[in-house]
Amino acid sequence: MDNLHHIVVVGGGAGGLELATRLGNKLGKKRKARITLVDAGLTHVWKPLLHEVASGSLDANANEINYRAHARKHHYEFQLGRMDGLDHNAREVIIAPFHDEDGDEVVPERRIGYDTLVIAVGSTANDFGTPGAQDHCLFLDSLNQARRFHNLMLNAFLRKNHEAQSGSGHELPITIIGAGATGVELAAELRLASRELPIYGMNHLRPEDVSITVVEAADRILPALPGRLSEAATRELDHQNVRVMTGEPVSEVRDGVVVLKDGTEIASEMTIWAAGIKAPAFLATLDGLETNRGNQIKVKQTLEATTAPDIFAFGDCAECPQPQSERPVPPRAQSAHQQADTLFKTLCHRLEGREAVPFVYNDHGSLINFSRYTTVGNLMGNLSGRSMYIEGKVARLFYLSLYRMHQVALHGVVRTGIIWLMDRISRAMHPRLKLH
Repeated sequence: MDNLHHIVVVGGGAGGLELATRLGNKLGKKRKARITLVDAGLTHVWKPLLHEVASGSLDANANEINYRAHARKHHYEFQLGRMDGLDHNAREVIIAPFHDEDGDEVVPERRIGYDTLVIAVGSTANDFGTPGAQDHCLFLDSLNQARRFHNLMLNAFLRKNHEAQSGSGHELPITIIGAGATGVELAAELRLASRELPIYGMNHLRPEDVSITVVEAADRILPALPGRLSEAATRELDHQNVRVMTGEPVSEVRDGVVVLKDGTEIASEMTIWAAGIKAPAFLATLDGLETNRGNQIKVKQTLEATTAPDIFAFGDCAECPQPQSERPVPPRAQSAHQQADTLFKTLCHRLEGREAVPFVYNDHGSLINFSRYTTVGNLMGNLSGRSMYIEGKVARLFYLSLYRMHQVALHGVVRTGIIWLMDRISRAMHPRLKLH
């Protein structure tokens, strides 16, 4: 290998892939630096869309990006593997052995040297140690989990449709634990599925036979968002016949039952955990890095690790301070997008011996999409700082633009336009729900 400055980005999520793409186009193409992206999967799907993959309203195969093909087009290298450790003194990332589906080792443990390391491994669900959660809940942290959920959902609908046809009990109770954006949007997607699947032959199972309950420990759903948005979301869920239970945390999850702290038991044949996130546990064991109780790497406002000037972290896996605020940058997709942009400038400056760029988070508002029914949200004014409430088609347009912005960052305007056209054609030719 040559002596080019080696920038290693671990994590090919929204922020990590955007950063690697821009660095490859700017530095890798001109041979100013060598860029390597490391990820445990072969493909990328925008994480805010995983609940749509789970419900079947989005075909992941048509929306995923192959890392190897993307790396070739954008002048960076791709390494398949899961980060398992860090040798800070040797400046090496330790990659765990890679095994196939049968458990056989394909590639042994290896090490990747770096001059600058960027960690962007995202987050996983936080079950807060709730008894039974790991054994009896489904999670939506990854594409594989979303696909597994989709298969289980189709099988459950098929089983209940057969039971209804034979005249036996056929109610399908579904419980979503956590009423943040993912939980609320998933509830709407599942309600759509319960109404759409009978069109494709499951006509013995009625939508009202599928009961959907959303449980939230806080006193309202979407507790991190403005109250008006929470009220609008509650009204929409009620309109879609989704039961909302707030003010009581879950104390235990059993096979077929969700138990609340006050002793209330909720029948549940499919239980989805969507409450809270935490950074991956291995981050707390990394050599020379400071982490918080949620395993997040503590970084300065420049996104530089507090204890390592050659290591940066951003996105859900990092605790980044906000100026004039006691709270760190919130773990949201728009945060990762903005941090990737700032870090791109910093890493370019770093090669030129210039100062790092401090990160300043700009909250552009929040949008909650209720499948094909409606969208509600608030947009922040850049000048006044006030928020503007929007809903319906206008809000839906803004919501869709978020994903298109991510695609533009990865593919450019022209290719994103082509992808949009192909999406329109695909929706016209294929069923509204993925049926397999």
